Amino acid sequence: MKESGRKHGALSPCAACKLLRRRCAEDCVFAPYFPPDEPHKFASVHKVFGASNVNKMLQELPEHQRRDAVSSMVYEANARVRDPVYGCVGAISSLQQQIHSLQTQLAAAQAEVVHMRMRQFSSSSNAGGAMDMAVDQANMGESLWSC
Repeated sequence: MKESGRKHGALSPCAACKLLRRRCAEDCVFAPYFPPDEPHKFASVHKVFGASNVNKMLQELPEHQRRDAVSSMVYEANARVRDPVYGCVGAISSLQQQIHSLQTQLAAAQAEVVHMRMRQFSSSSNAGGAMDMAVDQANMGESLWSC
């Protein structure tokens, strides 16, 4: 683990204390999560949530959950900076729409493959037997849905 955001034993203030222009205490709640070399992390979190609120949230959480909470706050704050109305929900919604669109395209492509194979089998069934077509259709079903 990092040494509370301080380098080489020097009392370099964490990014939060630096932005807030205050002295970084030894027991600073921000120091382990907002190192001095990553000031943008705290800047976006402070802009969206406010330092006081972040301080309260971190102090209410057990220490083993704080790193994940800070990571989530940084992610949400960055998303809110990009999209002030929807934040990360807008990104999730956009990804869900892309998934739906791609699933529709995949289904259309699979249907086209089935249609082309059926045409191929119907033209070859005139020369071959009905048994070959039944075996090929069974194999075709396995290959199409094995994705």
